[in-house]
Amino acid sequence: MPEIPELEAIREFFTEHLPGKPILSAEARIPVVIRTPARDVRETLAGDKFGPLLRHGKFLLFPLASNRVLAINPMLTGRFQYVPAEKKPAAKTCLIVHMEGGRDVRYADERLMGKIYMVPAGALDGIPNWATNGPDLLDPKFTEDAWMAGLKRYRGAIKGIITNAEFVQGVGNAYSDEILWEAKINPYTPKTKLAEDDLRALYRAARAVMAWATPLVRGAMVKGDILDYEERRDFMRVHRRGGQPCPRCGTPITEITANQRITSFCRNCQPGGPQAK
Repeated sequence: MPEIPELEAIREFFTEHLPGKPILSAEARIPVVIRTPARDVRETLAGDKFGPLLRHGKFLLFPLASNRVLAINPMLTGRFQYVPAEKKPAAKTCLIVHMEGGRDVRYADERLMGKIYMVPAGALDGIPNWATNGPDLLDPKFTEDAWMAGLKRYRGAIKGIITNAEFVQGVGNAYSDEILWEAKINPYTPKTKLAEDDLRALYRAARAVMAWATPLVRGAMVKGDILDYEERRDFMRVHRRGGQPCPRCGTPITEITANQRITSFCRNCQPGGPQAK
């Protein structure tokens, strides 16, 4: 699932390559993921232009000169491409936007779980859960004190809280493991058992992990003026590293699978939580 580092890398790339280039045409090839009329996408994008891209939580926002926004949440398996128009589309390519200059912006989604909306620029609140979800982790207004204030509403295991979009947006299963390892906090520790210093350290760890990972992700997915995103996370320290040595202390990384979600952590660096099974 793309999280902040992947989406930030994609946003940066598209902002360098898309703004000001005319759109020639658009193909809504698999309309099921398009939550606004697919005909509008097919028939009204030609002649429009993209502006600098934005990101909000797990949405990429493609502002248009027509004062509309193409908002895409890739969910679990959504993938973006910027490739030559003659390249054969990947299976389950849902949307192709043909750009002047011989390149396509493409969105493919193996499980067709993603969500594409095209809405007026001032109508993003009409997207389901947009107005009720929490702030983006990297929003400058979401300070350490705002993090602490938001946490007061929540109980339960800390990993479940920091991956809850109603608290904070943009953090998913993979990077939450990295954040908790960075902060030396066990993912199963109840928030109420953590000291204020721990919770503040977790905020700083979250910001640090995003800053560390984003350039690594971009290096893996961008080749010159080509973007061909395939999920690559071989640089991660703990996530999906079960049995491998912790890069900080050498203890084998523990992996626990529950509710179709893998949690990876170091029992030595991140003490507490369930006993080994």
